[in-house]
Amino acid sequence: MVDEAPTEPVPSGASIEPAGSGPAADAASPDAPLDWATERADWPHAEASRFVDAHGLRWHVQVLGEGPPILLLHGTGASTHSWRDLAPLLARRFTVVAPDLPGHGFTERDRRRAPSLPFMADAVAALIGRLGLRPRAVVGHSAGAAIAIRCALDGTLVPATILGINAALLPFRGSAGVLFPPLAKLLFLNPLTPRLFARSAANRQRVARLIRGTGSSLGADGIELYARLFSRSAHVAATLGMMANWDLHRFKRDLPSLDLPLTLVVGENDRAVPASDARTVSRLLPATRVVSLPGLGHLAHEEDPASVAEVLIERIQTPAPAGDPGE
Repeated sequence: MVDEAPTEPVPSGASIEPAGSGPAADAASPDAPLDWATERADWPHAEASRFVDAHGLRWHVQVLGEGPPILLLHGTGASTHSWRDLAPLLARRFTVVAPDLPGHGFTERDRRRAPSLPFMADAVAALIGRLGLRPRAVVGHSAGAAIAIRCALDGTLVPATILGINAALLPFRGSAGVLFPPLAKLLFLNPLTPRLFARSAANRQRVARLIRGTGSSLGADGIELYARLFSRSAHVAATLGMMANWDLHRFKRDLPSLDLPLTLVVGENDRAVPASDARTVSRLLPATRVVSLPGLGHLAHEEDPASVAEVLIERIQTPAPAGDPGE
């Protein structure tokens, strides 16, 4: 049942509640997710927010603009806030639909199932099915790009094109590939880790250093939003859970089966996902287009949304035909 018709265009078949009816949380407890009643006053594009039930979870979804629908999937540890400046630029031409992934931001975390790539892909597909959405394009940042491609490989989403921003599509290389997943799992299984990390997020300078470590530089407003997310141990636990359960080895083997146009937008200063990974993917998928953006890091879409929007709009409107070589 639709409790109230949303003001923004939403595909038919959606089961949506207005943002005012979002889930309540114990704002005093860091173990609770972000509390919508507390945060909505100055959360980016709060007027575009809705809450949707799908896949056994209550999702936070933002809908902006008019035109052909496109889906935006954020990366590990982020939320819809990461699209705050890019989404309005895209909304001039498209209906932009952007959810918080499970456990992130204001979306519930599924405590019964591990947040693996297959789970995330199934959950996103269920949400999009619930909305009755058939996106023309899916834009994914970092791990969000892997979720988009997994959905396409599984046939649960069939967009005309997929676009990845600093897409995390390949396993970690060298010693990081051996050590990082077990370390993330160890941290994830320790219930104290998320609480300790959340407590440290009160220090905005530490959060700023964490962001700089990705090769990006954000203003005070961006740092503040990430600090608010990281100050919730529930959000931190969801982030660690994705890192601990993310297996890209099978995904890499399946990548050559992708049969739709793929564009990879690469910040050349990205310190989280090597820029060379995009070239490796383009060898696996010769139709892949690689667009490099000098001077930008892992959060390129937050650093320079205008440049990223220009690339995305052009590639969505004119997706590369099959067999088109990468740039």
